[in-house]
Amino acid sequence: MDYDIVAGVGPNKVLVVGAGKTGIAVARFCHSRGAQVTVTDMRTGAELHGAMQALGDRVTWELGKHIQRSFLDADLIVVSPGVPEIEPLRVARKKGVRITGEIELAASFIQAPLVGVTGTNGKSTVTALAGEMARQTGKPTFVGGNLGTPLVDAIDTPAGSAKGLVVVELSSFQLETVEKLHPRAAAFLNLTPDHLDRYANVEAYGAAKLKLASNLRSDDVMVVNADDPFFAHAGFQRRSFTRVLTYSGQPRHHAAAREAIVDGFVDGSDLVALGERYPIAELNLVGRHNLGNALAAILLMRGNDLASYDAVRKALHVFRPLPHRMQLVAEARGLRFYDDSKATNVDSVVAGLDGFPTPFVLIAGGRDKGGSYAPMINAMRDNRCRAAVLIGEAADQIAAAIAATNAPHIPIVRAASMEEAVTRAVAAAEAGDSVVLSPACSSYDMFDNYEHRGRLFRAAVEAL
Repeated sequence: MDYDIVAGVGPNKVLVVGAGKTGIAVARFCHSRGAQVTVTDMRTGAELHGAMQALGDRVTWELGKHIQRSFLDADLIVVSPGVPEIEPLRVARKKGVRITGEIELAASFIQAPLVGVTGTNGKSTVTALAGEMARQTGKPTFVGGNLGTPLVDAIDTPAGSAKGLVVVELSSFQLETVEKLHPRAAAFLNLTPDHLDRYANVEAYGAAKLKLASNLRSDDVMVVNADDPFFAHAGFQRRSFTRVLTYSGQPRHHAAAREAIVDGFVDGSDLVALGERYPIAELNLVGRHNLGNALAAILLMRGNDLASYDAVRKALHVFRPLPHRMQLVAEARGLRFYDDSKATNVDSVVAGLDGFPTPFVLIAGGRDKGGSYAPMINAMRDNRCRAAVLIGEAADQIAAAIAATNAPHIPIVRAASMEEAVTRAVAAAEAGDSVVLSPACSSYDMFDNYEHRGRLFRAAVEAL
C-alpha cells in the first residue's frame, strides 16, 4: 500500500480516528501534504481542548460520536493505536476503503534503516538503549513509536533520511495495521498475558506481535529471547532467509556450552554477544532482566553493523534507566531509592526483582488488574525482601497472597499515602538496603497515572 500524500496526489480525504498524541501528529502531517483531514473521536470538545488547540481549524472535527458517512467517503482512514475494530471501521473495510495505522503510514516515508522492538515487558528500555547506541554512531537518530514520539514526526528529518537511523518501540496495537513495514533489525523480547480485553487469547495477542517479522529479508536480523516460551518456539529458526540471533539473560554455569546455542549470554562479569565482551560493571541498569535487555539491544545494533563495538560499549556506559523503570532516584540515610512505577503488572515486578543486588523494602499496591500475585511473592521471598509496604485498593489481596504463598516472614506494613509509604519503608529498612516502588497494579485508585505515582514517590524521598 503506497501513501503518496503530497499536494494534489494520492489520498485527498483523510479520516484520522482518535485525537490522542498519535492522531494529532498524523493529522498535522497529512494536512501539511495537502490532504483534507477530518478527525473523529468519541470524546467531546471539552475533553479534547488541548488537541483542538494544537490543530485548530486546519482539520474538520467530528467529536462525541463517529459518523459512518465520513468513514465511507474517506480516501484513507488512519486509525490510532488505542482504537479497536469499531463498527464504522468494519463497514468501511467491507466497502474497500483503505485503512492503516500511523506506523505503516509513516514508515513508507522513512528512508533510514529502521530498528523495531516488540514484546510485553522491556520494550521501552531496549528501544531507548538501542537508540543511545545509534546516537553514539554520530548519525542523526530518531527514537520513538510507542515509547512516546510518533514515528510520523521523523518524516523529512535528517534522522529519517538515508543517512539516519530510526529505532521504534512497537506495541501489538500498532502492529495490527502494518503491511509493508520493513525493519532492518527486529527484536522479540517476551510475551506474557496482557490486553486480553482486546484479544481473544494470548495467541491472538502474540500473533499481532509477530507481524513485525512479516517483511524481513535475507540481509535483516531477527533478535529472539531464547528464554521466552512463545517467541522461542515461534518457528523463527526455520526462517532460512533471515538471520536469527538468540540471547539469554539467565545465568549459565557452562557458558561455553551456552555459547553454542545462543548468540548472546551472561558469562560471569561480562555480557557476551557475537563473541564480543561487554563488562556488566559498566552498566547502570539494575536487575537480571536488564542484562537480557542489554543483550537484545547489542544484538540489534551489532547484528548487521548498524553500530560499531565502540559505539555500543560507550552507549552501555552512559545510558541511564528511563523514568519510572527501576530508576535510581536518590541515595539517602544509607539507602537507595528506586522508582519502578511503570511496573503495573506482576510479570514486570518479577522481572525487576529477579537478581536484585541488595535486600529491599517493596512498596506495592494500587488498582488490581486480575491474576495471581503468587509469582511476585515468590520473587520477593527469593530476593531478600525485608518488608512489604502496601497501598491502594489491592493491599488486602496482596497481603492475603503473602500469607498464602508460604512467605509469612515478610512483614506487612499498610500506608494510606505515598508519603506515609516512603516513611514506613525507611523505618523497615536497614543500612545498605534499597526501597523499591514496584506496584504490580495500575495507579488509578490514588494517582492520575503511573508517572504521577512515580513523581510523588520521588517527592516523598526528597522530603527526607
